[in-house]
Amino acid sequence: MTFKEKIQAGKFLLTSEVGPAKGIETNELLQDAELIRTRVDAINVTDLQSSVMRLGSLAVSCLLKQKGFEPIYQLTCRDRNRLALQSDLLSAAALGIENVLILTGDHPSLGDHPEAKPVFDLDSVQLLQVARKLESGLDMKGNKLNGALPKFCLGAVVNPGSEPLEPQIMKMEKKIAAGADFFQTQAVYDLKTFENFLSKIRHLKTTILAGIVLLKSAGMARYMNKNVAGVYVPDNLIKEMEGTKDKVATSVEIAARLIKELKPMCNGIHIMSIGWDKVVPRVLEASGLI
Repeated sequence: MTFKEKIQAGKFLLTSEVGPAKGIETNELLQDAELIRTRVDAINVTDLQSSVMRLGSLAVSCLLKQKGFEPIYQLTCRDRNRLALQSDLLSAAALGIENVLILTGDHPSLGDHPEAKPVFDLDSVQLLQVARKLESGLDMKGNKLNGALPKFCLGAVVNPGSEPLEPQIMKMEKKIAAGADFFQTQAVYDLKTFENFLSKIRHLKTTILAGIVLLKSAGMARYMNKNVAGVYVPDNLIKEMEGTKDKVATSVEIAARLIKELKPMCNGIHIMSIGWDKVVPRVLEASGLI
């Protein structure tokens, strides 16, 4: 079954992600992907994550597809105008890449080329609409496409911990209306916050994959609390990371515990390893997902 077919069948979904290198080396990335072959339903490929210049998401998605994986091609609006965005969507479809996670993207000032000019010609809602229009055989201006038509499984993101939450829900409603098939969330560490989010979107019929970011240290947790909007790592988790002698083991334990608690609430789990790709199989095993 394809990822889209699994969504339509109501299967509990598991996704993880890989971050392309700052260079053309892909051997380690592909080796890390092999560790989760058959263990996850799809693998996200980040698109210049945190506005840091890296190897392109489309190229790595293509390599994963050639190796028999099911990639989720992440596409941000930050770096491309509407011509390039439409072209890249068509390129993905021509390469057999159906799954696309559409994001607006972080501002370039946050990355390693802070002087780069942001584009943001379209936002994520508009790009979802454009992708669906391409499926109908028309570009954004209504010009006809030639030959076979692209088919997409479109994803979007949502931040369940955002305050206030109402704007997130309003945008989520717009994304669903624009054609989003599934949502992957920002990192979830506080279950009450996630429960509150779910209680307010009961009217929405969609697929939600709760995001799990592996904690690497107490310092990372404090940094996210201070700098990442909508993410709150509770004090007890920070203390666990602070008091441990084995940060990886404790991180795996925390992630597995969160996954077990989140599983009854949502339609799937999305694991963001932030460079700890080799740890993902341990998380899946500890959480009982494989």
